[in-house]
Amino acid sequence: MKNENENQSYLEKRNFVPEQVKQILTIKTKSKMATLVGKKAPSFKAAAVVNGGEIVNDFSLDQYLGKNHVIFFFYPKDFTFVCPSELHAFQAELDAFESRGVKVVACSTDTEESHWGWLQVPKNKGGIEGVKYPIVADTSKTISEAFGVLAGEYEYDMDGALTASGPMIAYRGLYLINKEGIVMHQLVNFFPLGRNVDEALRMVDALQYFEENGEVCPANWHKGDAAMKPSFEGVANYLASH
Repeated sequence: MKNENENQSYLEKRNFVPEQVKQILTIKTKSKMATLVGKKAPSFKAAAVVNGGEIVNDFSLDQYLGKNHVIFFFYPKDFTFVCPSELHAFQAELDAFESRGVKVVACSTDTEESHWGWLQVPKNKGGIEGVKYPIVADTSKTISEAFGVLAGEYEYDMDGALTASGPMIAYRGLYLINKEGIVMHQLVNFFPLGRNVDEALRMVDALQYFEENGEVCPANWHKGDAAMKPSFEGVANYLASH
């Protein structure tokens, strides 16, 4: 395996300009599947389909900073199988999220035109007609890469040809982001494994309860359940009655 200096020397000998060398090495050496919990969510601007059919060109999560919590989730592909079940499941609970001040946003590596086309297909035909929350088009795959859910990576072979080591689509990543733009919860599933929307709501409730009350939420906690004070006395009192 070539180290970074050897890679740079090899690429320069192949007449790549310095900026190309920098971009290639960035692609090849980036860490994958990063844990973002406790960190600022990556910022981006991209095309998206909003309100079930309107294409916008500069959608960004930054519009929610200081105002809303965000559930931002990735799915692998339009016109597939597990994906529409998840998109409809989030739509079915959209009122529940919005009543909590939470914005739901989806994203895949498909184009905005693909998203728009799928939104025209009725649910009983395998489509996502009726989904109203934004669906981001990560056509460049840079958003999926920044969030650590891009399946595969680009590499240059010994002949300078660009290759891909995977399908280059997004795993089923889900991120709960607070009003300050910090990721508070992260979940990543492999392609065949659909997510539980009720669990996403439970995480929202737990985060908002903690933010409002300062108490922490134990295992299997649901809204309305007893929480605990983050102290030795608090955990002792909780475990004594549960």
